[in-house]
Amino acid sequence: MREAVIVEAVRTPVGKGKPGGALHEEHPVDLLARTLKTLVERAGIDPALVDDVIGGVVTQAGDQALNATRSAVLAAGFPESVPATTVDRQCGSSQQALHFAAQGVISGAYDVAIACGVESMSRVPMGAAVLPGSDPFGPGVAARYPEGLVGQGISAELIAARWDLPRAELDAFAAESHQRAARAWKDGEFDREVAWTGVPDETVRPSTTPEILAGLKPAYYADRYAERFPEIGWRITAGNASPINDGAAAVLVMDRDVAERLGLRPRARFHSFAVVGDDPLLMLTAIIPATAKVLDRAGLALADIDLFEVNEAFAPVVLAWERETGADHARVNVRGGAIAIGHPLGASGARIMTTLLHNLEDRGARYGLQTMCEAGGLANATIIERL
Repeated sequence: MREAVIVEAVRTPVGKGKPGGALHEEHPVDLLARTLKTLVERAGIDPALVDDVIGGVVTQAGDQALNATRSAVLAAGFPESVPATTVDRQCGSSQQALHFAAQGVISGAYDVAIACGVESMSRVPMGAAVLPGSDPFGPGVAARYPEGLVGQGISAELIAARWDLPRAELDAFAAESHQRAARAWKDGEFDREVAWTGVPDETVRPSTTPEILAGLKPAYYADRYAERFPEIGWRITAGNASPINDGAAAVLVMDRDVAERLGLRPRARFHSFAVVGDDPLLMLTAIIPATAKVLDRAGLALADIDLFEVNEAFAPVVLAWERETGADHARVNVRGGAIAIGHPLGASGARIMTTLLHNLEDRGARYGLQTMCEAGGLANATIIERL
């Protein structure tokens, strides 16, 4: 039986997603290309062996249009024979790319594949693909949800209200994310996974405290929502949500026998996969059923999982997930999460997997579970096993 394994994984530092950020001047195609080149150089393989490159990009417009992954493959100097495609499952795009790559290896369609992702939110603003006056939902969705769907910030507010998560708890969670990430950088825990950089993740703020965050104003208050959702307490701020970022990441996936034949060390195997849909109004809660589904498929219990990576799009997303699953907070995002490290949309799935892999190795742990909420009420979940 074929096994899909991870041989190498690298990421960029995550930059501020605005002009002047560390990665702003680099075209997203070139940013991903450098990551791809670093990946195969570290692994020591001929890129001609790669059967496909699958990349996640959320805002496929402007500098990220026209199959940016294929452009990155060419910019990296890979042979023209190496194909590439770009996928969009919103924030989970490069986690979905990981699923496609691993499933292709398991099926026998690929021997060697790369899953990757990039997002330059400083150059291509979130939402830039939606043209003025356009309707990305259409009349069918409007008929099914006549009161209208909402943006992710309002969904995060609804989650905070439904799970009765006070502002102080959200801010404490966010501050801890910064403290964990800052400590990880100080202790050198990110050194192996971050390639060609002289700077750490730019949005990590070691001095962040709950008291500082308590002074921030709510980010999403709007009269029309206040009337429609009187239960909302307006607790989401720029401090307890993920920032706007630039970044890229890439993971080398191959069949275990092929890796060993090439003299490469399989570092982890893909154990189980799940993808689910959930309420598109709450939007960000699908990680709860996704976790249940992937554990069921794996034949594992929550207690079997050593480390969890749950994308910190907003603090209440992870806190609601912890309450529903019963996961031990001490094993969740132990090196900080997106609130501190950042959330370069299309790159985040591969970035988190890169962090999870290295964390499992550094701790001698066995199982890791990664899950991410995605716009539209979607979520991916993945379990890997360190080898």
